[in-house]
Amino acid sequence: MSIFAKKISEKMKSKKTFIIWTINILSILAISITFRCFKVIISPQIQSNDFSIYITPENHSDDIIEMIQSNDSEANLKGLKWILKLKKYDENVHTGHYIIKKGYSAKNIADILARSMQTPVKVVINSTRTVDQIATTISSQLMMDSATIAEKLNDIEYLKSQGYNGNSVFCLIVPNTYEFYWNVSIDGFIKRMIKERDAFWNESRLEKAKAIGLTPEEVITLASIVEEETAKNEELPIVAGLYINRLKKGMLLQADPTVIYALGSERPKRVLKKHLETDSPYNTYKYAGLPPAPIRFVNIKSIDAVLNHTKHKYLYMCAKEDFSGYHNFATTLSQHNANAARYQRALSKR
Repeated sequence: MSIFAKKISEKMKSKKTFIIWTINILSILAISITFRCFKVIISPQIQSNDFSIYITPENHSDDIIEMIQSNDSEANLKGLKWILKLKKYDENVHTGHYIIKKGYSAKNIADILARSMQTPVKVVINSTRTVDQIATTISSQLMMDSATIAEKLNDIEYLKSQGYNGNSVFCLIVPNTYEFYWNVSIDGFIKRMIKERDAFWNESRLEKAKAIGLTPEEVITLASIVEEETAKNEELPIVAGLYINRLKKGMLLQADPTVIYALGSERPKRVLKKHLETDSPYNTYKYAGLPPAPIRFVNIKSIDAVLNHTKHKYLYMCAKEDFSGYHNFATTLSQHNANAARYQRALSKR
């Protein structure tokens, strides 16, 4: 081999060696980058216990990352930022309630956000006196404005368009604990409440209502009076039985809560003689039978107390003179007057 050929051969070997080394270095770099990507995207990042985040239409990916970081300051969320940017998440943010679980990777988080895999929330609806109160309760647990809820609940024509034909909005919602998606729409909420109301009035309850000669709406109306009359659960069926006795005898119900309701926003602490003259179909001191509709939202215990009322002969009730919140019951007016006199004496001393 000539010296020239020998030099060319050496150069080729040197170039080949360089290429091999370059490939090796690039391979190592690629492996290193892949490992780092794996670490920030696939490997577990959430070290804290499970926590919730709530995403509104105003939030974007940076807000979401901040929410997660505020719950787990040790989480490396670079991978999450990359994935959300790659998915163009900010162009289609999915509102809702999401649970971020311990051990989640950036990919896990990105998947539940991009696929809107939200977790339902438990919504506790208690019995209340007004639409505004129940709207506030609902809005505090869902992504809905209380004014929007109140407006819809007061819109009878809208409720009819949703298939609701009850006499009052107080008959629409059965206070209970329900599961909803946090971002449920007002239409979705109303439809669900109508469905739950229909399910509540099963065959057994309908038969019991029929047996006492009341419609479901009338049962709720009576239950709303009973619930206002006593805060003691054990008294609910007794009070219900008392009013059913009065209805059967054609007596005026003479229920103070109906008078207070008729007075509107005035709501006196004590019902006086002048209040009893209020001219309203809700004033059961003036008009016989049940008022036109319920006077509040009522809980299930009160409704079932009417359907399963205690059978007795009581026609009168008066607060006990020990101010315990319980009542003295009577079958005759003279007994009732004696109970009322004891209460008035105790009240005067107090």
